[in-house]
Amino acid sequence: MKNAEVSRIFGNIATILEILGENSFRIRAYERAAQTIGGLSEDIEEIAQNERLSEIPGIGHDLSGLIKEYLKTDKIKLYDELKKKVPEGLLTLLDIPSVGPKTAKLLYEKFKIKNIPVLEKAIKQGKLKQAFGFKDKTIANIQKGIEIFKKSRAVMTLAGAELLARVFIAPLKKERAVKKIIAAGSLRRCKETVRDIDILAVSSKPAEVMEAFCSLPEVADITAKGATKASVRAKDGTQIDCRVVEQKSFGASLVYFTGSKDFNIKLRGLAIKKGLKINEYGVFRKDKYISGATEEEVFAALGLPFIEPELRENTGEIELACKSKLPRLLQLKDIKGDLHTHSTWTDGDNTIAEMAEAAKSLGYSYIAVTDHSQSLKVAGGLSVAKLKKKKEEIEKLNARLKGIRVLYGTETEIDSQGKLDYEDGVLKEFDIVVAAVHSGFKQSRQQLTGRITSACKNKYVQIIAHPTGRLWGTREAYDIDMDEIFRAARDTNTALEINSFPKRLDLNDANCRRAVERGVKLAVNTDSHSVEQLSAMRYGVGMARRGWVGAASVINTLPLSQLLKAIRK
Repeated sequence: MKNAEVSRIFGNIATILEILGENSFRIRAYERAAQTIGGLSEDIEEIAQNERLSEIPGIGHDLSGLIKEYLKTDKIKLYDELKKKVPEGLLTLLDIPSVGPKTAKLLYEKFKIKNIPVLEKAIKQGKLKQAFGFKDKTIANIQKGIEIFKKSRAVMTLAGAELLARVFIAPLKKERAVKKIIAAGSLRRCKETVRDIDILAVSSKPAEVMEAFCSLPEVADITAKGATKASVRAKDGTQIDCRVVEQKSFGASLVYFTGSKDFNIKLRGLAIKKGLKINEYGVFRKDKYISGATEEEVFAALGLPFIEPELRENTGEIELACKSKLPRLLQLKDIKGDLHTHSTWTDGDNTIAEMAEAAKSLGYSYIAVTDHSQSLKVAGGLSVAKLKKKKEEIEKLNARLKGIRVLYGTETEIDSQGKLDYEDGVLKEFDIVVAAVHSGFKQSRQQLTGRITSACKNKYVQIIAHPTGRLWGTREAYDIDMDEIFRAARDTNTALEINSFPKRLDLNDANCRRAVERGVKLAVNTDSHSVEQLSAMRYGVGMARRGWVGAASVINTLPLSQLLKAIRK
């Protein structure tokens, strides 16, 4: 699985070109390529093998050549040459959020700081302030950036873990000895970040499965290998465990290795009260096997209905299951459309028509194209004059499209004072208005909260995008009063977004659950900037399910006519 590495290299090429003062269009091309490849849900090696690299938005002949070069040789000559033009170690510092090219170059040239441990030592000794006159706030931001960087290196995003698991599971599925195979652990529970991957297989020939698993091309190191279990490290350093069980134990093993640990402890306690014993081999009364071939059998033996994997965190789900009161969770098939996407009108990679056709292929009956508003210059935000042309294009499209409706939308900026980027006279023309904060993240809790609640009160705003602003590996959630935002959203009939983009997943599971408990409506969207990213909806749905969200709480489960009525203020 080389998506992440190709994305990283293209991102680094863009950074080096920026340091060297190269053409901004060339820099942007590499940045967009890095973002697009990083967001792919398909293995780039498979795409290349099928000669489909040119189908990836923004990947032309030159970039395709570089990707093929890397897949064949594990390196890119251009990248190696560019690295020689900047001080060694500079790129390592640039992995730290809040450390830009100028700061990294200063740290290196003035103090020979070329890696994170040396930087941490310099901060501890107070040398940054003494040598460079850095302000306390700047130093604090660098320290926070280091913490974020370390956390991001210890785990993967849900999407990254899913793709890596697929790379290991897909070839094993083809093995004749493998009867069933599935990823368990935190990946199956759809946790927003995953530390390692657990794979469970059914086979009567475990030795053959172990040999096939340990021989996979993505294996960098075999750390343990037994008769029915093996542990390896993938080339990216992730630990992958594979266990082989008999069919009669598959369900019990799947419950056990899906977890969570706290859920399993609670389940064992319930079993003991019923005079039973439960482990990865099955459910037993004394030493007599009762059940364990399927998860449903395991739960039934304990007098429980099936408990969805996303709920298994010991946060009240077992108690509700005992009373047959588990919530009906949102399913991907419940989603009728995506209400937050972007097109080539601003910073998207595909036209509105292409986004609409892709949405239709996913079974949606509508898609809102919500390009950025005028003040977000970096994303090519639309002036009022351009909005008119975009609306005309959508109207012409809707006149000829069948089976799907394109909604005229915007992702409008909420400025530092809580004002929106367009006047009400402009906003009222949209079918969907998504409001978002993209700047001023370091304002006070009161200011940031006030900006969002003020947007909720605008009669034309239907959705607040990525409400807490977190960006995994780059930026933590900003400090806001969620209770106040929940109140404002509920009282103004404003939906809060569950942003499905893998590095956001914002709202998170805890806030999803709190929102539903407070009567807040939600919208599960992808924030897609290309047709490939539309498939990320499943990650947002997974987050919603972890937050105990049902279809009735999500506005884009409604048919279009009902949706347009439901969002009115």
